[in-house]
Amino acid sequence: MPKEYRTIREVAGPLMMISDVEDVKYDELGEIELPNGETRRCKVLEVDGTNALVQLFESAAGINLAGSKVRFLGRSMELPVSPDMLSRVFDGLGNPIDDGPALIPEKRMDVNGTPMNPAARNYPQEFIQTGVSAIDGLNTLVRGQKLPIFSASGLPHAQLAAQIARQATVRGKDEQFAVVFAAMGITFEESEYFVQSFRETGAIDRTVMFVNLANDPAIERIATPKMALTAAEYLAFDLGMHVLVIMTDITNYADALREVSAARKEVPGRRGYPGYMYTDLATLYERAGRLRGKEGSITLIPILTMPEDDKTHPIPDLTGYITEGQIILSRELYRKGVTPPIDVLPSLSRLKDKGIGPGRTREDHAATMNQLFAAYARGKDARELMVILGEAALTDMDKKYAEFAEAFEKEYVSQGYNANRSIEETLNIGWKLLAILPRSELKRIKDDMLDEYYPG
Repeated sequence: MPKEYRTIREVAGPLMMISDVEDVKYDELGEIELPNGETRRCKVLEVDGTNALVQLFESAAGINLAGSKVRFLGRSMELPVSPDMLSRVFDGLGNPIDDGPALIPEKRMDVNGTPMNPAARNYPQEFIQTGVSAIDGLNTLVRGQKLPIFSASGLPHAQLAAQIARQATVRGKDEQFAVVFAAMGITFEESEYFVQSFRETGAIDRTVMFVNLANDPAIERIATPKMALTAAEYLAFDLGMHVLVIMTDITNYADALREVSAARKEVPGRRGYPGYMYTDLATLYERAGRLRGKEGSITLIPILTMPEDDKTHPIPDLTGYITEGQIILSRELYRKGVTPPIDVLPSLSRLKDKGIGPGRTREDHAATMNQLFAAYARGKDARELMVILGEAALTDMDKKYAEFAEAFEKEYVSQGYNANRSIEETLNIGWKLLAILPRSELKRIKDDMLDEYYPG
């Protein structure tokens, strides 16, 4: 039986100081029993000699210093896992909230996970089809990659996240594919939107959801992505599944880190975020990947809203350092009615070359991708010139490029949130658009490919 302490010295917000403790370890879980028999959970944040600083998972309201007891459980936070997790909805601490039965666990896993040995990693290379042209065709996602989506407040990242979660598949081999969806600090309406969206399309059958609402405690928000990644590691490396982890919104997670850090009176770093935020985010993102000798894989799409649309804000800035590229949503395209409003030019998937080409997508993929990028960039420049100097100042070729840019946004990037395009459809739309330009302009595509695919 764990030893009980009646030595609570101080309660300050979500923190509590207990003195005269023995053998208490960092990150250990504890229980506080109130005089009326109610129990609340906490975890150890700091051990200083015989003093332990703990953080409460629930509210501190009603805790009586003299009458409450604390016991430490001798273990850190764990997630009970089993194959029955698929199609279930949990809160940020891994408790079912979908009115279904309690999970009968196959085992319990420490949510902090263990770092992957870099030498045991396999290089990400197989193509994952999301059904979204701007991602599949131009910023291709490959299995084992970390590819964040940088959004801004008011942009439809929730719809894009739900679309990717519903549509993503590994092509070719008949392999088991699962989605782990973690939502942090979202509103009840958003939570309902995700759950209903997955239920209506049947995608819930291959999905595990962890939902932390905006009114849930900050400490639960910090635990949510760890719970999700632990579930993903179980599905990928124990059950051999290919798992796509989607986390929204990392900004809410970082704000919870800042809140806890401020309560602990730590010295703040940039914009008040803790100095260890880079390390903290890396411990999450680096749990994605592929392991040698294991069938499964974890691919990660973290979604974050950039405060004040600022790419240099610490959260997108640090995320960009740790991950392999970014998909950027544009307010300008959103105003024009482009859905999803993916701005393909500043977006980047650093591993896209590894997942495309013969045997993976199609032999014309790399060449058409480069040509589309180049033509769209020139078309955008031509449109800007047109605004400044008027249409009369443009050459006939510039007008063609401006026409291409307009058609590219309307037909290639804008597809709505229900269209699920195969990679062949995406490539064919690309060729159809390139036909707006004369064949002589397509200098990035070899002649034999133009002979085969150019519709002009």
